[in-house]
Amino acid sequence: MVGALGMQRPDGPAVCGCYWPGALHVGAVSLNRMEQRVYDYLQGHPDERQYWIGKVQSVFRSADDLHAVVMRLDAELWRYYEERSAVASPFKEAARLEGLRRTSMKNLAELLIRLWTEPKPKPKPKPDPGSEH
Repeated sequence: MVGALGMQRPDGPAVCGCYWPGALHVGAVSLNRMEQRVYDYLQGHPDERQYWIGKVQSVFRSADDLHAVVMRLDAELWRYYEERSAVASPFKEAARLEGLRRTSMKNLAELLIRLWTEPKPKPKPKPDPGSEH
C-alpha cells in the first residue's frame, strides 16, 4: 500500500522512499532500499552531502579506472551506512527491523559519480607512427 510517506507494510511505517510516487529518481537509476535511504539522507543533510561531494570528487580524481572508483565508493558508502545505523534515524530503525547484512552500494556510487563529477576527457588516440597524412 502506498501512503503519504511511501510504500508501507500493512502493519507499519514506510519501508522506503524509493516507492513513494513523489520520490526523486535521477537518471532512471534503480537504487535498493539501503542506497535510497543514504541518498535521501544526504539530500536532507547539507553538511553530510558536502562531505560526500568532496569524497566522491577526490576518489574520482585519484583513479583512472572508473571500476576501481565505484568499488572503493561502494565499500565506503557501506561503512557509512553501518556507522549511521548506530546513531541516526532512519538508519537505526531500519537496522533494527532489517538487520545489517552487507548490501551493494554500487548503483548509488555510480549515481553520485554522475551527479557530482565532471566526466574525464577521453584520451586522444595516438597517431600510428607508420601512417602518413
